[in-house]
Amino acid sequence: MIIRQKVPRLGLILPAYNEQEVLKITLTKLRIIRSELVKSGAITADSFIMIVDDGSKDRTWALVNEYEATNPAIIGVKLSRNFGHQPALLAGMSEASKLADIVITLDADLQDNPEIIGQMVAKYHEGYEIVYAVRSSRQTDTWFKRNTALAFYKVAAWLGVDLIPNHADFRLMSKTSVAALMKLPERNLFLRAMVPLLGYPSTEVTYERGKRQAGQSKYPLKKMLTFAIDGITSFSVKPIRFLFDLGVLVVGVAGIEIIYTIFEKLFGNPQSGWSSLMISIWLLGGVNLIAIGVVGIYIGKIFTEVKQRPRFQIENVTGLKDPQNQADISIYKSVSVN
Repeated sequence: MIIRQKVPRLGLILPAYNEQEVLKITLTKLRIIRSELVKSGAITADSFIMIVDDGSKDRTWALVNEYEATNPAIIGVKLSRNFGHQPALLAGMSEASKLADIVITLDADLQDNPEIIGQMVAKYHEGYEIVYAVRSSRQTDTWFKRNTALAFYKVAAWLGVDLIPNHADFRLMSKTSVAALMKLPERNLFLRAMVPLLGYPSTEVTYERGKRQAGQSKYPLKKMLTFAIDGITSFSVKPIRFLFDLGVLVVGVAGIEIIYTIFEKLFGNPQSGWSSLMISIWLLGGVNLIAIGVVGIYIGKIFTEVKQRPRFQIENVTGLKDPQNQADISIYKSVSVN
């Protein structure tokens, strides 16, 4: 890899959904980090922070407008409704990559430790196109969350889904890698598996995940399970193959039971069989329901993909009022619907 000499323009991207309690704390912290990186010569002075409002119902967007009115380094992107965390990330990367040489995505609650941003930028200078922020441990998680996360990564690996263990969506991407990501057309987004597919030179930086600074988590258990299922079914067809193998096995067991029943009948020693009959009915009924459900998930994804609806819709973009950045403002005259 070639050591980069050019100082890059950095875009920090924060998807935000009802984050009015934590937004001020987050922006204060990130502005300090940005200023330190500018002073050290790691990034350019026109590097910026982009907040993507994912259809918030509180004062998040109003606060974004207040902050960007007094700070030209802040850009606000407002989606027309709540599209979800992954589309909001993609919307931010799409817009920020028009302006920046590199982008870093992180959550607005500051659980992703922003202190390692300098290390991530340093890795970019070393020649890497993608830098993954990876948790060094899960000691701050509950026992249930820690073990379910471990189980998810093991199942995903078994199913052939290429993931970076203990990595969420805290990552640095170059303009080149973001452009390649935008060429992937799927609507069922799972960026944690999509980014490794790009194949660009990458490395990792470890950090300790902290506690949420304020507000409530936007990822309860039900939403996390849905996200995990979506991720696996978007990148692996092994569940369908597994159901086929299971079906063959069940048919084989049923065949053995039939032969056994005929044998017992011929030798005049029939059994009542009520219990085994009911067990078989419930077993086969359960397998059928599972199989139909899994196939239904895949059909639903096909249904979503073929409609080719926009992955996000940007309603408004604010910021960059500094006169030296007027050329950048013209970029936003056409609203992106990628």
